[in-house]
Amino acid sequence: MRRTFLKTLAFAAAAGFASTLGLAAHASLPIEDTIKVGHYASMTGKEATFGLSTDNGLRLAINEINANGGVLGKKIEIITYDTKGESKEAGNAVSRLVTQDKVAAVIGEVASGLSIAGGAVCQQYGIPMISPSSTNPRVTIGRDFVFRVCFIDPFQGYVVAKFSTENLKAKTAAILYDQSAPYSKGLRDEFKKNFEKMGGKVVADQAYSGGDPDFSAQLTTIRASTPDVIFVPGYYTEVGNIAVQARKLGVTVPLLGGDGWDSEQLSKIGGDAIEGCYYSNHYAPDQPTDEIKSFVEKYKKAYSGQTPDGLAALGYDAGLILADSLKRAGTTDPKKLRDAIAATSSFKAVTGTISIDKDRNATKAAVMVQMTKGQPKFVAKVEPLADKKDTPKGDPKPESAK
Repeated sequence: MRRTFLKTLAFAAAAGFASTLGLAAHASLPIEDTIKVGHYASMTGKEATFGLSTDNGLRLAINEINANGGVLGKKIEIITYDTKGESKEAGNAVSRLVTQDKVAAVIGEVASGLSIAGGAVCQQYGIPMISPSSTNPRVTIGRDFVFRVCFIDPFQGYVVAKFSTENLKAKTAAILYDQSAPYSKGLRDEFKKNFEKMGGKVVADQAYSGGDPDFSAQLTTIRASTPDVIFVPGYYTEVGNIAVQARKLGVTVPLLGGDGWDSEQLSKIGGDAIEGCYYSNHYAPDQPTDEIKSFVEKYKKAYSGQTPDGLAALGYDAGLILADSLKRAGTTDPKKLRDAIAATSSFKAVTGTISIDKDRNATKAAVMVQMTKGQPKFVAKVEPLADKKDTPKGDPKPESAK
C-alpha cells in the first residue's frame, strides 16, 4: 500500500496522542484505554479546505467529549488519513483504518465519489461510517453500515430551485456542471427537475470536467441564452474561476450553487465576481441560534480566530452524533453501534435538529447564503420536504469524485 497518508494531527490537550504516518502512539494513555475512530479526508489537493475544516470541527467535538470524561470510560482517539481528493486513496485509507488500526467507526468523506469508495470498504468489513457532508444519494444506498449527517441532493436541488423561483423570481436558468463529479451531476439533475416543476425553463445546459481552466465556450453559449440565473453545482476551486470568466464575458446575472462552494477560498479565487451570488448550505455562521453562536465562539478560540464554515460544523456534528451513539449502544460492537446511529432522532446539533431516516440519511433544514463583502451571509432557511418518493433507489457503483 502506498504510504501517502497525512501524518495524524496531534491533539495533545484532549487525547494526548501522536502519530507518525498514521501509526498511533498514545502519550499518556495505553492504547487499550482509547476508542479509535478513523477519519479520511482531502487534507491536501485542490479541495484541501474541505478536509482541513472537517478535521478541525471533528477534533473540536472530540476534545470536548474527552474533556468531559470521554465515552464508555475511555477517551476517543482520532486517526486521520489524507485522501488527496482521489477515490483510490479514499479506499486505501479506509482499508488501512479498518484492517490495521482496528477503528470502531469511520468519519468521512466530503466529496461524494470518495465516500462511495470508502463506504464500500466499511460495508465489506461491517464497520459503521458517518459521512459529514456527502450529499449524493448513492453514498448510503444499499449500505446499512453507512450514514450521513447532511441533507441529500434531491433536497438541496429543491432548495436552490425554490429560492430561485420564489425569492429571485427567476423564470429561466442556465446550468454549468462538472460532468466528472457525482456530486455535481446529482445536483444538476435535481435542480433541473425541480426548477421545471416550479414553472421555470432551463435554457442552457453546459458541462465541463473538473480541473478545466477555460470555461469561455460554455459561458458564451450560456450568455446567448440570456438566463435569469446560472446554476453552477461545482466545487469552490472551479466556481471562483467560472465567476471571474463569466463577468469578463459580460454575464451579470446571479450565479447559484450548492454546498460545494463553501470555502474561505471561494472569495479569494472569485473576488468581486462572486459578490451577490448565492449557494445552499448546512448552516450559516451568522444564524441567530444559541448552538451556532456557541460553536462559532469555541471554534474561533481553538483555531486562531477562524470562522467555521459548513464543513467544520458538519465535522463537529458527526463527532457529537458518533459519541452519542456510542453511549446509547453501550459498546463498540459494530452492529450495535450501527443500530444506535440508525436510531438517532431529534438530535439538536449545530447544523440543525437531526434525525436519521430509514435510508440512513439526515432529515434537516437547509439555508441559503449570499456572498457579501467576501463572506457568506444568511438569507433564508428551507425546511425538509415531506415527500421523499423521488429519492433514487438501487445499488451504488464506485465513481471518481474528480
